Amino acid sequence: MQHPHSSCPKSFRCLMPRTMESQITMEKTPSYFVTRETPRRISAMSRDTKLIVVVRDPVTRVISDYTQTLSKTPDLPSFQDLAFQNQSLGLVDTSWNAIRIGMYALHLENWLRYFPLSQIHFVNGERLITDPAGELARVQDFLGLKRIVTDKHFYFNRTKGFPCLKKPESSSSPRCLGKSKGRTHIQIDHDTIEQLRDFYRPYNVKFYEMVGHDFRWE
Repeated sequence: MQHPHSSCPKSFRCLMPRTMESQITMEKTPSYFVTRETPRRISAMSRDTKLIVVVRDPVTRVISDYTQTLSKTPDLPSFQDLAFQNQSLGLVDTSWNAIRIGMYALHLENWLRYFPLSQIHFVNGERLITDPAGELARVQDFLGLKRIVTDKHFYFNRTKGFPCLKKPESSSSPRCLGKSKGRTHIQIDHDTIEQLRDFYRPYNVKFYEMVGHDFRWE
């Protein structure tokens, strides 16, 4: 999230560092995009805020979500028990937050009540892995910044399976994802994956139409 310096209303802007007109302040929280009250509150703080959202294939996302939660809660019910009200009928349980997060079109509708699409940039989560510099070049363009971050700033970490930042001058070690990230996903059977793809397909198509870009999540 990016916004210009402004007076400090009674909001979380008060908790952020003061910035000059030539600077930007950025803040990130994964739950912002899917929390219903957030667009209204951010709009009340600054309607000029620029918003960056990383999206990925919602089927991959929900499996990743479950894998990470399972690592912290070993007695978690099975993926299928959480994902479906009735799997034999293909009824997906949208009350499970991990499922609901991937229904991007619903969340975007709420944001578009307060912000124009031109102030929202969607980062392709798959390309962020395969071409991190390319995705960040688009982010820098969106923010009106000079393209400083390039390929030379990344290396691929085979253990994590993700690109990492090379060692910056101010640090003794490279910057990479935390211990809870980059885990091998649990194996989900083909039929379950196809049921989830069928469920998400109409939401994906609507999302593509809303943002004017086909992410090809199939």
